[in-house]
Amino acid sequence: MTRRLKMVRGSGNVFLELGFDKAEAENLKLRSGLMIRIVQFCRKSGMKQADAAKTLGLTQPRLNALLKGKIQKFSLDALVNIASNAGMNVRLVVKKAA
Repeated sequence: MTRRLKMVRGSGNVFLELGFDKAEAENLKLRSGLMIRIVQFCRKSGMKQADAAKTLGLTQPRLNALLKGKIQKFSLDALVNIASNAGMNVRLVVKKAA
């Protein structure tokens, strides 16, 4: 006997689906997006971790925490500064909720 799976359209924010309140889920989504872009920068740059840390204005252990995805250790403000040090232009778009 096969069971039918019920599909439910997600919100587009995995953190909201995991039960975080709306404000925290939005913050985590922004932080995770920035972290992904910074990790991509580090991988594409070909720099050693120590050199990448220096470029980004971090210590090597702090960069290691970022590369391991330890999101709780980084504020949105800190990630914007790190991305800026990587030569990225970070923009925040604010829209009225639907």
